[in-house]
Amino acid sequence: MDEQQNPIERPAYWKAVLLGLCPQCHTRNLFISHHMLQPSFAQRCDGCGLDYTSFNVGDGPAALLIIPIGAVIIAMALWLHHAVILPVWIHAAIWVPVTTLLTLISIRAAKAALLIAEYRRNAGEAGGSDLQ
Repeated sequence: MDEQQNPIERPAYWKAVLLGLCPQCHTRNLFISHHMLQPSFAQRCDGCGLDYTSFNVGDGPAALLIIPIGAVIIAMALWLHHAVILPVWIHAAIWVPVTTLLTLISIRAAKAALLIAEYRRNAGEAGGSDLQ
């Protein structure tokens, strides 16, 4: 297979996810803002015109984050509780903001990962039957 068929070299998956690159032309405009805590997709790519609204990311990113973030927080809270006995209100004061921050930071990457994966695999809605 000739590598020269695609003149635009596709960036590594992790780089595309972390930088919010368009899955088609690889410009950095997948999100409305470059701010880490703004996870809203742009309507379309300014470079190639790819319509981001045609992708159905839905609640997938939240579902992907619930288990790993929850597991890390529970493990850390249990470790801290056994290392130093603290009142419940101190645990709440520590772990609620940590959980919120981890979720806000990682939701953007999770949304980008699902959209890019959907594009690269040419995935779409299941078709073939109408359930009306």
